Amino acid sequence: MGSDLVVRFAGEGGQGQVTAAEGLAQAAAQVGYHVQTFATYPSQIEGGPTWAQTRVSTNVILTQGDQLDVLVALNRQAYETHIGELREGGVLIYNSKDFDEQLGGLSIGLDVDSLARATGNPRAANIIMIGAVAQLASMPADYFRQFIEARFRRGRANDQEIIDGNIKALNVGFEEAAASGYRVNPLDPPPLIERQRVLVKGNDFLSLGAIAAGLDIFIGYPISPATTILTFMEGNLNGEGKFVGQATSEIESIAAIVGAGYAGRKAMTSTAGPGLSLMGEGLGLAWMAEIPCVVCDVQRGGPATGLPTKTEQSDLLTALNPGHGDMRIPIIAPGSVEECFQAGVDALNWAERYQGPVILLTEMSVAERNEDVPRPDPSLVVAESRIVSDGSMGNRRYSGDGLAPFPVPGGPGAYVANASEHDEPGDTTHLPQVHIMQTERRFAKLKLLDNGSYEAEHTESPIALMPWGGSKGAGRAAYQMLRNAGVDLGWMYTMYLNPLPAALLKELRRKELVIVPELNYLGQFAGVLRGLGVNAHSITQYTGLPFKEQFLVERVREEIAARSGRLARV
Repeated sequence: MGSDLVVRFAGEGGQGQVTAAEGLAQAAAQVGYHVQTFATYPSQIEGGPTWAQTRVSTNVILTQGDQLDVLVALNRQAYETHIGELREGGVLIYNSKDFDEQLGGLSIGLDVDSLARATGNPRAANIIMIGAVAQLASMPADYFRQFIEARFRRGRANDQEIIDGNIKALNVGFEEAAASGYRVNPLDPPPLIERQRVLVKGNDFLSLGAIAAGLDIFIGYPISPATTILTFMEGNLNGEGKFVGQATSEIESIAAIVGAGYAGRKAMTSTAGPGLSLMGEGLGLAWMAEIPCVVCDVQRGGPATGLPTKTEQSDLLTALNPGHGDMRIPIIAPGSVEECFQAGVDALNWAERYQGPVILLTEMSVAERNEDVPRPDPSLVVAESRIVSDGSMGNRRYSGDGLAPFPVPGGPGAYVANASEHDEPGDTTHLPQVHIMQTERRFAKLKLLDNGSYEAEHTESPIALMPWGGSKGAGRAAYQMLRNAGVDLGWMYTMYLNPLPAALLKELRRKELVIVPELNYLGQFAGVLRGLGVNAHSITQYTGLPFKEQFLVERVREEIAARSGRLARV
């Protein structure tokens, strides 16, 4: 018996790989297993090399898995690309319609399209694949019959016919795999569920968090991989005073939410790197005029169009200062699907608390993957609201050395929301002493946000591993492997990147070395940490894919060995 199953479905876009991977995950999660999916595909509408992966486990899952137990290769290119990641003893299922010869090893040839047509349901090829995988892992057919029943029972006249057809396809997959006589390590029974869990994607969970925090207005423009935030909001942000709109450009999106924030509403948009670039001037306006709003940037490969459907962590420097001049935008970067809900809550709260723009920095690998997470209780969410002017300060909106009450138009405290440098009432001025005073008060407000939570383990170690964003899972897995091997290594992590929690920054400055895994060429977060007085060195990767656990283990060992060598030479 085993605790883990990793399956990859690979082929040409449109062959059902993503549907199969997500169906396997849904069926396994429904009976109590932990699951995580990952998919990668080209940017064209259909076709091109596509693969999707599902990991099923009796333990909480940190990464999508380094090696495959089962590879489903739907064409020869997929076989040649991915066969090297199939572990010894793993099983290959290949499309016998595309392959003209038998393959060695533990391999099963299936013409899934013909088998699907033979069941009378030509669209059920992905169900056949799921059935074959389930048989190889000795997962009971009842798990998947329950899944099919739940998925296709929708109150339609022909529901039972659809359910029966898919169960027939499932049985075909079981029978074809059983005939081979092959097995992978059978999965242990699912763990007992102590708290209700839900299977959800990162973009959806983030959106739910923002809604729970009282989001009023969402304006978005479709751009991969952020579009599903817009579509989720269209279906779920509703009720009195709520509004969702699709803009004609990212410039219109940022202008609209700045306007909504000025009117006293909680407002948000979503975009990716190219759109964030277009929003720079609007974010500068929100910073200067001190207007609350949230921009969710779902990072993808760049620059320019770059790799629009791949994952990367290369927008950090742009997010910190998205426009010209002196600004430093607050950033929250969730590291897992589970963290996305709280990140959505906190981004809205931060914007309200310090009265300015906040960037919620996520990435494709977190946004698009399914993960089972504890079901949140919206009644426990603490939703903050800005301090609103009661008129006691007159029109001195920008007074003092920090936060001042926010005058909502139509209420007490008339002022000018001015993008030019301005005095206390908001009137334009070019006086040097006023520019100094207002610049310092805008930055001083960031201190209201420096109490975010963080993780710290084995803080006595002189070396710490500190990933950020979606590299958290692989970083954590590597850290646990290294600690189990006796390596003296500490752990530091937070999703509150700017400002960093003050106590965490103090700890980091004491370290002899902080190792930062990140998916970019420049080592962006390590550079930011060095600017804050931390001796940080990055482990970089820029393939468009997430880190693998073993890769990070080897690279961290190299960094530690290099440090030891440097000390010896000194």
